[in-house]
Formats: sequence, C-alpha cells, structure tokens
Amino acid sequence: MSALDLHVHRWVPAETPGLPTLLMLHGTGGDENDLLPLGRTLLPGAAMLSPRGNVLEHGAPRFFRRLAEGVFDIEDLHRRTGELADFVEAASETYGLSPDSIYAVGYSNGANIAASVLLSRPSVIAGGVLLRAMVPFEPANPPSLAGKRVLISAGKLDQMIAPAGTDRLATILRDAGADVELEWQPTGHGLTAGDLKAAQRFLESIT
Repeated sequence: MSALDLHVHRWVPAETPGLPTLLMLHGTGGDENDLLPLGRTLLPGAAMLSPRGNVLEHGAPRFFRRLAEGVFDIEDLHRRTGELADFVEAASETYGLSPDSIYAVGYSNGANIAASVLLSRPSVIAGGVLLRAMVPFEPANPPSLAGKRVLISAGKLDQMIAPAGTDRLATILRDAGADVELEWQPTGHGLTAGDLKAAQRFLESIT
C-alpha cells in the first residue's frame, strides 16, 4: 500500500501557477470536502490537498484520539502525525509538490495536528494557518523551525482553549525558530470574518 492511501483525500489542482499549495485539515466532524470552500476563499486558484482524519469519535472523523475535551491521547497523536506526514510526502511525489510551498490550513483538531506536524516532521510543510489551535505536545528536543511561517488565529472567548494555551503554542513555535503571527479575535471557537481576513492577508504575503 502506498502512503498516499493512508488518507481518503481530495486533490484540487492549481488554477493559478505559482501559488502555495494548501493542506486543508478539517475539525472534528468534518471530512475531505469540508474546508475546500474555505481554501477557495482564502487563496483563489491555489492547489488544495484535503485529507480525511482516520479516527472516529462517535461517528465524527478526527485526526487523532482524545481522552476528554482538551486531553489528547499522546501515543495516538504521535502515530497519526507520522501517518499524516508520510501521506503528505507521498502526495508531494505523486502530485509534483514542493514541501517549501505547502502550507497547512487547519481548524481546531486539524490545527492541532498541523502544529504536531510542525513540531515532529517539519520538513513536509513550510508553515501553516492554525485556526483555534492549542499545544498538541511539548517536544523534549524541539526541531529547528527556521524559515517556517505560521499564523495562529485564536478566539478571546474560546471556551475550549484557554488563552494561556494559545500563548504557549506561539512561544514553543517561536523558540524553535518559526516566524509566528498571533491574532486574537473577539469571539469563541467558531470562525469569523476576522479569521478569514487574517488568513487571507497571511497567505497573500507568502505568494
């Protein structure tokens, strides 16, 4: 079995040459189609690679298991992160992508596994837009994230993610060398127009 078969996925070829490829990572309950409209809005014409999470929580797809809300199954997180990184590497070979031009766009659970990829297999992506992310794990030996660019867009009123957790994620990524932008939105866990504007601005700045 090819590593490309590790995830059911959608591949949307670029309509505009030269744009980054968006790795769309859905939240709990989403699938490989869920964030495609968001990707088209954020960077029209860009190629999109959109996998479905392989874990089911009461029938809802996720990218890794959790023991309770905000409490992750770390062993499963590491295994699923490795699988996703293997999948992205295989997709890069199959679809002719350069890791230097792949940016994850993840929401909630998808943002968390994107952060986990950055902290464990950063070679497969160039950075990401992390919408409502928290610390997936703290690496004992942080990788070098020099040259990686990350936007974290967080909700000040998010009942699922404490502000301190968001700040800690930004610190971990910065300490590892990433260029991190942290934007706070006056809202909860759901996305708003402010998130879209921040993500559009960030992605346009790397084109």
